[in-house]
Amino acid sequence: MTVDTEPMPLAGMRVAVIGAGTIGASWAALFLSRGMQVAVSDPDHAAQAQVRAYIEGAWPALDRLGLSPAADPGNWSFHADPREAAAGAALVQENGPERADVKRAIFAALEEVIGDDAIVASSTSGLIMSDLQQGLRLPGRFAIGHPFNPPHLIPLVEVVGGKATDEAVIARLMAFYAALGKRPIRLHREVLGHLANRLQAALWREAVHAVASGLASVSDVDTAIAQGPGLRWAIFGPNMIFDLAGGAGGMAHFLDHIGPAMEGWWADLGAPELTPEVRAQLIAGAQEARQGRSGAELAQERDRLLLALIESFRDRDAAPLPDASAKPR
Repeated sequence: MTVDTEPMPLAGMRVAVIGAGTIGASWAALFLSRGMQVAVSDPDHAAQAQVRAYIEGAWPALDRLGLSPAADPGNWSFHADPREAAAGAALVQENGPERADVKRAIFAALEEVIGDDAIVASSTSGLIMSDLQQGLRLPGRFAIGHPFNPPHLIPLVEVVGGKATDEAVIARLMAFYAALGKRPIRLHREVLGHLANRLQAALWREAVHAVASGLASVSDVDTAIAQGPGLRWAIFGPNMIFDLAGGAGGMAHFLDHIGPAMEGWWADLGAPELTPEVRAQLIAGAQEARQGRSGAELAQERDRLLLALIESFRDRDAAPLPDASAKPR
């Protein structure tokens, strides 16, 4: 297949969102905020009202972050049949259930109607595209574009190709997500869970071990991250943070002085299992940490603080860098 690698003009572009759960609805809201024409599909007809409510709820935040002149929260349609939604779409963002057989069936249906130059990106959290694209007529146009919840706010998108994915499709997706205002990263090989989810899983494994071993409560584990390293990780990633920890010597100094201790901690990390007893501890601890707040209330608080954080980063990135040659006053 031949895919144009020039940046996609977003305004007026027709895109399809297959699967209208939280991730799909969030994608739809973001696409609409960029002036795109969106067709949403879900087998559950009740999803139409849920998507509408989600878009209405997300729109004020998207407005604060900046809308395209062509943005229109009503420029979308709903279809029970994914083929109706995908017909004529330049790009399809698939958000179906996290089951390989379901996604393969969706992909096969999409190939019946989409043009040969259309791209299909899957939001799968951890499945392997090489497995999903087997047996397709044009497997080269299928890739993974994995967002983080909620996609209309969180900048990260992980782009991963399968063995049959065309390199031009990867380049096109990277340009597309960047044009949306996202921060796409390209992964150079396939692995279960991609990258960010594996990092999350590694941290949570030790968090579960801390609770299961009686080291700390669920609430205190969360506080240890949210009020400690999590604040720094929101600014820089762990490698840069440790580079800074090395002072003038940077990462080399950190590795010389902290590296051996870190290796000792690695050797002592736990390997918990989600036994019924551990599950009960986690569920009870999470419920206690809610302090009577509903999931919707907590999600609203999360999104409010995320929006403030994203706005502060935008202001930081827009500010001119200090002149290193200027004399201090």
